[in-house]
Amino acid sequence: MNRISNRLQLLQPEVLRGIRRGIEKESLRVRPDGMLADTPHPAALGSALTHPHITTDFSESQLELITGIHTDADACLAQLTEIHQVVYRHLGDERLWCTSMPCGLPADDDIPLGQYGSSNLGRAKTVYRNGLAHRYGRRMQTISGVHYNFSMPEAAWPVLQQADASSGSAIGYQNAAYFHLIRNFRRHSWLLLYLFGASPTVCRSFVAGRKHELQEFNSGTLFLPGATSLRMGPLGYQSDAQASLAVSFNCLRSYAESLNAALTRPYPPYEAIGLRDGDLYRQLGTTLLQIENEFYGTIRPKPRFRSGERPLYGLGERGVEYIEVRCMDNDPFSPIGIAVETMRFLDMFLLHCLLSESPPDTPEQIAAMSQNQHDVAERGRDPNLRLRRWKEDVSLADWARDIVEACEPIAAALDAAHSGSAYRGALDAARAAIVNSSATPSARVIAEIGRTEDKSYLAFALAQSNRHRRTLQDLPFPADVEARYAHLAADSVTAQRTMEAADSVPFESYRQQYLSKDLLSGALLRSSG
Repeated sequence: MNRISNRLQLLQPEVLRGIRRGIEKESLRVRPDGMLADTPHPAALGSALTHPHITTDFSESQLELITGIHTDADACLAQLTEIHQVVYRHLGDERLWCTSMPCGLPADDDIPLGQYGSSNLGRAKTVYRNGLAHRYGRRMQTISGVHYNFSMPEAAWPVLQQADASSGSAIGYQNAAYFHLIRNFRRHSWLLLYLFGASPTVCRSFVAGRKHELQEFNSGTLFLPGATSLRMGPLGYQSDAQASLAVSFNCLRSYAESLNAALTRPYPPYEAIGLRDGDLYRQLGTTLLQIENEFYGTIRPKPRFRSGERPLYGLGERGVEYIEVRCMDNDPFSPIGIAVETMRFLDMFLLHCLLSESPPDTPEQIAAMSQNQHDVAERGRDPNLRLRRWKEDVSLADWARDIVEACEPIAAALDAAHSGSAYRGALDAARAAIVNSSATPSARVIAEIGRTEDKSYLAFALAQSNRHRRTLQDLPFPADVEARYAHLAADSVTAQRTMEAADSVPFESYRQQYLSKDLLSGALLRSSG
């Protein structure tokens, strides 16, 4: 607490007001009956390859909506709302599925892959998705979520570096500080699953042909009684192959070297899949990871995106420029998948991770983190659940209270900087959910499903999706905003065509060149600190 308070006193209000955030929100497009839509990406939304705010994720039916960078949480939320409004003006009778776990799914092979045109970059994106399909199955890739991007303003780093008496380079300190944040986040991210997890149930179609230990809620709905986020448990974004990766988050160099090994060494089971079948590519490569983004995790260090650049190379050239939180479920009670109170709690939580002590990871701690995540995902609302904290077992409620109490001075500092009490309100809501688990989204989902006529996950999620559709369609939508997004869509189509016309090498040459780039360059080692 003293460390946090001391550093907060050094951060001026204008610095705290300069915290930056952005959101990437995924949603499946569904038919009026709640089944996955099999239509192409709506042409009126522009090119999924080049549009800055509207693209697709794994599936052609899986939209990804991307805000810009904002120093104001309300402004970020307003832009996300605006993007949803644009999308709904071009969806016809389709809906955006409001939950993270999928809607009614067809056979695995009938789930369409994202399509990005004939350019080498566009083809590579589809081939990468085909690789994911062969490696993990298409159903797992239809899971959706909210990614929260967070960065500190430049003015924060010299102040914090002086407080830490660090004599290294500025970029080296910034990298080390972000990895400091990441290590603490991984230790404590189970709290986000408890407070904001909203996927305690799944449609039976999601687990067709898979072994599981879910219980039957009704004939079409499966659940676990104390689950918070099945999306983040063993049924969700998990990989037995990646479980063998010992990725270190102790510094940028160790992180890059760990990932580089997975990106460059052939992996026999993926070699058995094969690279191509005639002219059809089955995957981008036969290594454990095709590209960096295949590595699953609750949080990632990121450089600002540059077209065609490998993320690890970007980290080497410019260092860690922001972090991406990847463990947030879509909030089915919000028309846009996240509430502003949640964003404010994330700001406090991430500042807590940055400003508190963060010793290096050990193999034992990494194993405990993984177990804690799975336990909270599957039974976080069990009042008897105990988690592993360092070398002792503690109750989830006790540990959660400790973290929230440590965020008290952060809430006070942010409220003072913004001349309000919204951060205190977000902290009080978290405290109430710790005391009473029925206030958590996962408990509310179970309760709402129980109120539906057939006690069905699909009926609940479809009703919520319909409700959100009406809400967004009823909001005012200024003509100038509509015109701006129409221009963005047209410009994105032009940009895709220009990219396709400019390609001058065969796809195979492009693929080999992209995958052979030196990711562990001298720049990476210079900037690792």
